Amino acid sequence: MSNTPMLKTERLILRRFEEKDVQALLDILRDEEVNTFLPWFPCASLQQAQQELRHKYQKYYERPSGYRYAVCLQQDNVPIGYVHVGDDDSHDLGYGLRKEFWHKGITTEAAKAVMAQLKKDGCAYITATHDVQNPHSGDVMKKLGMTYRYSYEEQ
Repeated sequence: MSNTPMLKTERLILRRFEEKDVQALLDILRDEEVNTFLPWFPCASLQQAQQELRHKYQKYYERPSGYRYAVCLQQDNVPIGYVHVGDDDSHDLGYGLRKEFWHKGITTEAAKAVMAQLKKDGCAYITATHDVQNPHSGDVMKKLGMTYRYSYEEQ
């Protein structure tokens, strides 16, 4: 098993976030609509995006294994989103995408590639959650072949 090996699909390159991607990461993390249902506040500055890059990505890439991908179009290799898989026992799938790329199958395509890598690496299952007010995220999960198991309320 390795940490975030590069993957390619028909339209996408999935790779590690790099230092040069700070502006692209800010573009993903600063949009309030994109980040409405995520467990953090949108980034407000390039400095905050640099901190996110260091703490959520670069430090993570030092581990022996993991899956924290920048989702890039093949035509320019610039991040427009991300796909992560939690490194705890939940193997929780998470994703985000700049809204101008929504409803084009990009998140599904990226997540399918990551799931294939997980399977190749011997991971037997993944989990995912979405807010009831965000049914499009649930639609992505269905397209990935995931099935509904239970609901819960945040405390």
